[in-house]
This record gives sequence, C-alpha cells and structure tokens, in this order.
Amino acid sequence: MNEVNPKTRLLNVLNKRTTDRPPVICMGGMMNASIVEIMNSTGFTLPAAHDNPDLMASLAGAIQEQTGFENLGVPFCMTVEAELLGSRIDKGTLACEPKITKEAFCSVGAVIYRDIDEMIESGRIRTVTAATTKLAVTHQHLPVVVSMTGPISTAASIIDPMSFYKELRKNPASAHRVLDYVTELLIRFAEKSVKAGASVIAIGDPSATGEILGPLMFKEYAVRYLNVLTEAVHGFGTPVILHICGDINKVRSLIPELQADAISTDAMVNLAKLKEDYPSVTTMGNLSTYSLQWGSPHSIAAQTSKLVGDGIDIISPACGLSTSTTLANIRAMTRTVQGE
Repeated sequence: MNEVNPKTRLLNVLNKRTTDRPPVICMGGMMNASIVEIMNSTGFTLPAAHDNPDLMASLAGAIQEQTGFENLGVPFCMTVEAELLGSRIDKGTLACEPKITKEAFCSVGAVIYRDIDEMIESGRIRTVTAATTKLAVTHQHLPVVVSMTGPISTAASIIDPMSFYKELRKNPASAHRVLDYVTELLIRFAEKSVKAGASVIAIGDPSATGEILGPLMFKEYAVRYLNVLTEAVHGFGTPVILHICGDINKVRSLIPELQADAISTDAMVNLAKLKEDYPSVTTMGNLSTYSLQWGSPHSIAAQTSKLVGDGIDIISPACGLSTSTTLANIRAMTRTVQGE
C-alpha cells in the first residue's frame, strides 16, 4: 500500500474505509496538547493564543510538529460558546485552562434568546475560523479538527448547572427550547468552521454523561441534540467525532444510536469490548491521561500497543491532557502508533 498522508488516513477511518494503520490524534477543545513544555520552547503561549488567530494557528502547528499527533486541533478550551452566549470567563494562564466564573442565567426560564445571525459573526468564533483557514492552507496534508462544546455542556455552561439538571426533569419544555437554541448556534459555528477549512468537527460533551443524566434523559436530551448537530454537520459534507466522558455503562445500549462517525471514551471504558459488542461503532481513545502525566514512556508505549492490538480505530488520549504532561510521554504514544 502506498504511504497514506494523515488527512487521508483519518478521513478513511471516519468513512469506514480501509487504511494502513490507526491515526493517532488529539482533537483540541477539551482534549488538546497545549502543554507548558511546548509553549515555553516556542513562545506561542496561552492565554494570548485564545484571542489571536495567528498565535492560535502557530501554537496548533507547533503542537502537531513536536508531539507527532496527526492532526491540527483548535481551539484550546471549551469556553468559546459560553462566552459568546453571555457567561463570564477567566481566560486562565500558561498552565491553567480557561474556566467559567459565572453562568449567564440562573435557570432555563431566564435565558435571553439573542439573534444567532449576529452572534455568529462575533466573539472568538472569528478567531477560531481565521486560525482554521490559516492551518488548512499551510498544512494541506493534515486534518484540521475544530472542536466544539456539545449541546448539553453548552447549556450547562450558560445556566447554573444544578438548576439546569433539575429543570431537565421539572421544566422539559423550556429545557428543550434552550437546547434548540444552543444547538442552532453550534450548527452555525460548525458551518463557518467547515467553510474555513475544517476537515473534521469534534464534539466534546462532558456534561452529557450517562452517570449524570441516566438512560432516559440521555436518550431524550443528549442523543437527540447530538444527532441534530451531527446530521447538520454531515449535511456540510464533514465527519464528526464525539467524546463522551465518564462511565458509559448506564447508557451503553444507546451508543449505537449516536450518529457520530467515531465515539471517543474515557479511560475506564473497555473499547475492545465496545467494538466487539457494536461492530458498527468506530472507536477512538482511550489512553489514560493520568498515565500520560505520571507514567513512564515505557509504560505508555505498552498501553498504546495494547490499544493498537485491540483494533481501536483511532488512538488518542482518553480526556483532557494536563498542561504538565511531558513531551517525552506524548511522543512515546505517537511513535508507538507510527511504528518508530
């Protein structure tokens, strides 16, 4: 087989075509590799890169080059949508990712519905799409993955989470209205990203776990709105990766209902068993980020080899990387997949 470039390899896997080996990626957003070691060595640093498209693109390029991950991933946080929708954000530091300091609304009934046409042309969406265009032009052999916050997590980022989860049960009509609203914004964000050059849209929805929602609400809210978003992105001619945090046992039987082209899971999930039980599911993951932070290159190489041996379709970290993770440990992962 002729050598396959990283973009073709990832797209082949997501489109269920055969390829030479699994890709090894880090999708950005909640799962990005903007570690302190790389930022210090390159001078492309956070938090400055959150608001500067040239810096965002330069940092994404440096991460790919130094780690060996076979994609470019932007942005470097999960606060782009929440900030746009009115929540108060702390942009963080070199070593600490951005966080929400105050949700915009106290309840689903208090949400103010703003014009999406106006919002989509403002805020950091412009930064992300400008960086995406630059990366797509300068790295044509690499897939550009734009990572977005999923509908449940976006809603829980603009509404007090304790109130939001209660109101999923107590006030479903208003909860659905909020989720329709945020999902439409996410669809428009995805559309702009695809037009800018994104090869793949990745969705991280850590608040939509089966542990929090349980199977009934997972089906009513998470599956429903994730599929609305996914189907819209498919309409733009672009594949979707979905990351689900936590233990999926309570909602395991619902995983095949998700329309995403690959399902990424946390480290406690047995991906080989998931693949065996649901052959139609393209699996991604799930090397422990605890191991990546604290383990040795030797142990990481062994864990990575097991994932490859188990037939996992795409190799990646299981969740968000610590900024103190060493480059040596990340390279042990990527080079093992690449056979170096």
